[in-house]
Amino acid sequence: MSWCDNELGYTHTHTHMTITLYTKTGCPWCKGVTDLFKEKNIPFEEREVLKNPEFFKEMLAKSNQDKTPTLDIDGEILADSDRDQVEVYLKKKGAIL
Repeated sequence: MSWCDNELGYTHTHTHMTITLYTKTGCPWCKGVTDLFKEKNIPFEEREVLKNPEFFKEMLAKSNQDKTPTLDIDGEILADSDRDQVEVYLKKKGAIL
C-alpha cells in the first residue's frame, strides 16, 4: 500500500487492484462510479455492455444478472451497485481513505 498527497492536500491510499467496470450508456449510477474512480485516481477498465455483446455475456456469467454498474474487483463481484456502495467497499479494502 502506498500513499501520496495531491496538490489539494488530500491523502489517498492505493492498493494494486484490478477493476473491471461494466456499464450501460446513460446509466446515472455508472457515471457516479466512474466519477468516483476518476476523482480518486483509481485505475479501472470500463466495459460498455450495450454496445458489446461479448461484454454483456461476460457480465452475465460473472454476476448472474444484467444490471449495471457491475464491478469485478480482483474477482469479487459487486452487482447492481452505486457510488456509495463502491466507496464503502474500497475503504474497507484500504484502497481509499
